[in-house]
Formats: sequence, structure tokens, C-alpha cells
Amino acid sequence: MTTYTKPLPSPDPDTKEFWAACQKHKLIIQRCLSCKTLRWPPRPNCPFCTSPKMQWEGVSGKGTVYSYVVFRRAFLASFAKDIPFVMAIVELEESPRVRLLSNIVGCAPEAVHIGMRVNAVYEDVTPEVTLFKFAPAAGAQAR
Repeated sequence: MTTYTKPLPSPDPDTKEFWAACQKHKLIIQRCLSCKTLRWPPRPNCPFCTSPKMQWEGVSGKGTVYSYVVFRRAFLASFAKDIPFVMAIVELEESPRVRLLSNIVGCAPEAVHIGMRVNAVYEDVTPEVTLFKFAPAAGAQAR
């Protein structure tokens, strides 16, 4: 594994379980035990009912591109070799309220479109950190 030079997440008490699950190539989201709503981003209280009661729940990692942007200029030198790359907001299949921000990989930037079906994939970037990204789902319509 080469030295990873891009910014890395800094897990805190609210996100450490999420990042630990990513290391196992699993995606988990908080569910409020009071109102039963899936919620993102992780936080100590439910934004819908304010309850502090929650549990982590595994999700499929399947979703749909809600919005995206193609970066054609590197704003940090460590991203220069990745240009062009896609950052997208992906709405998870389990809830339209859960939208994750990450890269779309495994296809040309021009193939990405709103409504594109994607699946979570994982990149082990350091021994301690695994990032989640999204790739086109099998049979996803390319443009």
C-alpha cells in the first residue's frame, strides 16, 4: 500500500462505529428507536423527534444518484491525478431521507447521471481507514 496523501475522515464519538463498519466493507446507518427513522449524518439525537435512543443498522449500499458534479480541476494537489472525478449525493434505497456524499467510480464521468443506480464499494486507503464510494449497479443505464 502506498502512502495515502488525500484528506482522511477523523472519526468522533458519533461516527466511529460507521467508519469501523466501513473497514469491514459494510455500510451502517443510525435508526432512531423512538420514531424508527433512518438518519444521516450520525448524531447524538434524532433530528425528527429529538430522542437520544438509536441503533446502528446495516443497509444494502444500493442507491440512486440524486445529484453530482464532475471536478475538472484539482483544488488540492493530492487530487490532481484523479481529474476528472465525480462527487455525488447518493440517495439510499432504504430511505429517501438518507443521502450520502461520495465518489462515483468504475465508469467515465460522462456516464454518470441523475437517477443512475449505484452500489457501495470500498477502498482500503490505509490500514486504519476504509472509504466508501459508489459504482454503477449491474445493468445501470449509461449515457
